[in-house]
Amino acid sequence: MPLVQTVKSNSDFRRAYARGKSFQDSALVTIVIKNRVGVCRLGITTGKKIGGAVQRNRARRIIRAAFAGYSDRVKPGYDIIFVARTRTCFLKSTELAPVMKRHLTAAGLLPRGDGNSEVV
Repeated sequence: MPLVQTVKSNSDFRRAYARGKSFQDSALVTIVIKNRVGVCRLGITTGKKIGGAVQRNRARRIIRAAFAGYSDRVKPGYDIIFVARTRTCFLKSTELAPVMKRHLTAAGLLPRGDGNSEVV
């Protein structure tokens, strides 16, 4: 079984939007909610405000690449929804990773004192 699965159903996204805890930044919004599956599930949302299909796909790739560094350390049993903002497609994954780490740590999904210190 993979460490991270994908949130696919509309009802799961709507449940996260309605009841989840959110963390905002100018480049990314993170919504976290406990699930009953027992494994970490990842969902990425990019709206039409981001731009055309090329910009939306780039934003999704950047978010996935930034999350790849944390996927093995994230606490299982939660749905994590990342909502791209207009600025997301202009960043690199290495620039988005500290923002993502801050959100995941604030949500309690990453240990605070992990050995990988990054400049924020």
